[in-house]
Amino acid sequence: MLRTDEVLDAAEVLAAVAQIIDGPPNEILDRLSTATAELVPHRAVAQLASQCASTPVTAHGEPALAEAITGADLAALLGTVTAGQPWQGVVPIAGAEYPVLAVSSDRAPRGSVVVFIQYDETPTAAAAVLQELWDLVTIHMYRLTLEREPGALAQNRAVAEARNDVAAELGEAHAATLATILGVLRNQRIDDASARTMAVEMALNGLSDLRNDTQRDRVCSGEEPAGKAFDRLADSLRALLRHGPVDLELDTPGNDKLVPAGVAHRARVAVRSVVLAMLTQDGVRRIRVGWRWNGTDLEATVRDDGPGRLEDVLDLGQLAERLRLHEGDLDLDAVPGWGLTARITLHAGSAPQTVTSDPLAPLGTRELEVLERLAQGHRNRSIADDLHISESTVKFHVANILTKLSVTTRTQAAALYHATAL
Repeated sequence: MLRTDEVLDAAEVLAAVAQIIDGPPNEILDRLSTATAELVPHRAVAQLASQCASTPVTAHGEPALAEAITGADLAALLGTVTAGQPWQGVVPIAGAEYPVLAVSSDRAPRGSVVVFIQYDETPTAAAAVLQELWDLVTIHMYRLTLEREPGALAQNRAVAEARNDVAAELGEAHAATLATILGVLRNQRIDDASARTMAVEMALNGLSDLRNDTQRDRVCSGEEPAGKAFDRLADSLRALLRHGPVDLELDTPGNDKLVPAGVAHRARVAVRSVVLAMLTQDGVRRIRVGWRWNGTDLEATVRDDGPGRLEDVLDLGQLAERLRLHEGDLDLDAVPGWGLTARITLHAGSAPQTVTSDPLAPLGTRELEVLERLAQGHRNRSIADDLHISESTVKFHVANILTKLSVTTRTQAAALYHATAL
């Protein structure tokens, strides 16, 4: 077991690594928990390794807590905690708030995160050691997945991704229905009898939509005019916000070109997810939604006038991860006091890939601004102050930059920026 009462020497750390990776793969988390029990006292430890399609989530510790942890609890951290920068804070897990230490690694293609659920919010002095340990464990687990027969692995991953999509969309549909019903029940301008009648009607409509409309959307075949596809989204958002205090502003597409049904469906799901996340913030009074379809990419933008804190919408990390699996992208820009802007980009699967010699081409405008300052040696706090955004937003952009540039460290991203600028 790694100790905290003296300086860790190399032999001790290497012995701990050997102890963790030596044994049955399904017991790695147990051995990690034992080896780090003194470094970071914890009630339970859980991991999300998205490269493991069959069982991406495992947990060890207090039985009641470990058994209740789900992938949805961890996916937000995978999407927002920057690899190489352990994060401590309080997050919702298994229906309650817990202090955690989250360590993310990018040593596998889709990343992995381990979460230590602590007894209290005491800062951990050994975060750097835990980061190196988790990087090694991630490399080891990814090597094990590569040893499996490729066809079976691909099939398992496809099944797992489809299951995650269905679960996420069903959850989003339920959340939208419940939010609409709560809006009616909380509206002081509607009398009790009318509110109950409207709530029952909305619940029945929600069930009908779940059986019919969602099923029709998931067929994802054919094409539909961009304007009509956006109108379907607008109708659902109007129903969601009709009885609440938030005003909805809509920016319809500038053309009516045909958009693939699958792309339109994913755009509607993503936009509704962002709107639902924005509604959980205090002080939001206006949400503006629009999208543009240029024949190859659908770009949707959602803006609010809320507090502008990325930490208030950590659940959007789950959406970012789902979009990446479909070659999409979520870019968040939070400006304290001014609000949150979410930009969703979805690519048509059949669209020809543009050949470019510019390795920075995949980056958005804000990501380029962050990368430029990163390459100049600025730290996250300095970048946040310079761009008038929160430090959490900078971390989110840095994680996206590393993923899009296919690099693993800030130094590599900076070197690529300087090489391109020459």
